[in-house]
Amino acid sequence: MAVNLATKYSAEVAERFAKASLTENVVSKDFNFNGVRGITVYSVDTAPLGNYTRAGTSRYGTPGSLSDTTQELVMTQDKAFTYIIDKGEDNEQMNVKGAAKSLKREIDEVVSPYLDQYRLKSWAEKAGKIVSAASPSKENIVDLIMQTTTALDDALVPEIGRTLFITSTNYRFLKQSPDFITQDKLGEEILARGVVGSIDGMKVVKVPASWMPVGVRWLAVHQSAVLGAAKLQDYKIHTDPPGINGNLVEGRLIHDAFVLAAKSNGVYAAVEAAKLCVLPTLTLNGGNVTIATTTPEAQLYYTLDGSDPRYSETKKLYSAALTPTQLDGVSVVRAYAAKTAMYNSAVGQLVLSA
Repeated sequence: MAVNLATKYSAEVAERFAKASLTENVVSKDFNFNGVRGITVYSVDTAPLGNYTRAGTSRYGTPGSLSDTTQELVMTQDKAFTYIIDKGEDNEQMNVKGAAKSLKREIDEVVSPYLDQYRLKSWAEKAGKIVSAASPSKENIVDLIMQTTTALDDALVPEIGRTLFITSTNYRFLKQSPDFITQDKLGEEILARGVVGSIDGMKVVKVPASWMPVGVRWLAVHQSAVLGAAKLQDYKIHTDPPGINGNLVEGRLIHDAFVLAAKSNGVYAAVEAAKLCVLPTLTLNGGNVTIATTTPEAQLYYTLDGSDPRYSETKKLYSAALTPTQLDGVSVVRAYAAKTAMYNSAVGQLVLSA
């Protein structure tokens, strides 16, 4: 790493541009990872409605245990940085580095952008709705985004709390539409960082093109559906530690990003068609169930307990037709396709005869 000693330079440092976090105000605060590496989230199912019978001892129907599903959320990211500001070099550079200022610069220019990019990528990959979207233009972008809000509406996602992350290029198209409400028109209603306006009830956050996951045109999330948990954010400045005359700066970050399975339809990723795996087909033939997709070299995952295989701990990798023995007592088979550098398909399912 180069160290440039000053002979006659200004004591003012020419700071680079930095952006405040674009995702911090969006993530759910409902779950706490303090003191643990992972948590288990329970989703409790509901009971179906039936007819009331005015005779007998089971007039409400036959009661059964209320079922539930679990999702294990385990943090996988443990990041760190460190650097030294030598007292002699700093003195000969007119003390332009400054440990406190340099640490703030590290957080603003490295840590915060990294967190935003990681979260956007994780949310897009784990979205409950990953849909192929046509190439946007100023003529069609509003209609395409309306398809996003329609999908959220049909999934009963609350209207309050929705945010649309869109690339700067596609934002340029959106801004030309009369349906787009700019930030200056919203005034005090828009306070979150990075919000540039509103479209169809969603706050719009403009994202640098290099930050958006490859192949994603935009990403809509509901605040209750996404987590951007940071278990540990520890930053230290050690003055004259053993063996160093100067400051040793260290930082550590344990974090991860998740989509809650029970609310996964509140996360919608509009992606390029070539980046999306094809929905698998499930076929029953002679008592065996076969699962197939037209995406070359894609892997297929399935569940037999009715859970969503994209988030389920019980999912299995498909390798051969499922036999009657494997399917004994199974009422539904669910499956999706996955491939490296592509986005997961939607979930296909086959309801078996009772």
